[in-house]
Amino acid sequence: MNRLLVSLLALCAFVFLGGARDPILVTEVSQHQINLQQGFNGTDLLLFGAVLTPEGSRAAQDYDIVVVLKGPTQSVVLREKQKVAGIWVNAASTELRSAPSYYAVASTRPIADIVDEKTAAIYELGLQWLQLSPIGAIDPEEQARFSAGLVARNVDAGLYREDEGGVSVSEQVLYQARIRLPSQVPIGRYTAETFAISEGRVVASASSDVEVRKLGIERAIADFSQNWGFAYGLLAVFVSVGMGWLAGRLFALV
Repeated sequence: MNRLLVSLLALCAFVFLGGARDPILVTEVSQHQINLQQGFNGTDLLLFGAVLTPEGSRAAQDYDIVVVLKGPTQSVVLREKQKVAGIWVNAASTELRSAPSYYAVASTRPIADIVDEKTAAIYELGLQWLQLSPIGAIDPEEQARFSAGLVARNVDAGLYREDEGGVSVSEQVLYQARIRLPSQVPIGRYTAETFAISEGRVVASASSDVEVRKLGIERAIADFSQNWGFAYGLLAVFVSVGMGWLAGRLFALV
């Protein structure tokens, strides 16, 4: 009798909890490869997909969706300018080891209304939660000042952006978000991450890759500068000197 009761309770728990299982995300991007050629002036990347139950049917509830597009991380040296005797000179400096070259986040509503600060920091949901790890010891207030400066500079350049309300969801299933890539977008492998969130908890996530690369003469120049940095520097100096000499000769003839 006791064994039968336990079995019935287990069956009831399975039935009632089965419908509350975490959803799955089906994600896709409009372009997995973006080619930078002469005349490239930026493009819009569409991130879209569906929120489904494990059985593949429509989710029974609304979920908040947050999408994050992140470019390759890089080490960045930041220097702070200070005016001394009327001249601007380099003062304090620091180096950040994991600054993304590009970062964009879009969400169904403000991040602060979706998750708490701890969850936002864990998943880096928002510009203020980027983990820009400094190299070496640094005062926390100074680190915050340098990090804010880097974020502000990249926001002005169009390389960092937030779009609260930039994700639309239709019929509790389909979602989409458009993220702008500027003309000066860095090359490399990008990661597009999508998070489904319910009651402040990330219940599902998925990711896709996007490759941004240069083609034609732009790619040849980029490869030459990376693989033969010293020779590229000398060539740049010679070209600059040559152009200056040529300009001087032309003005002398006028």
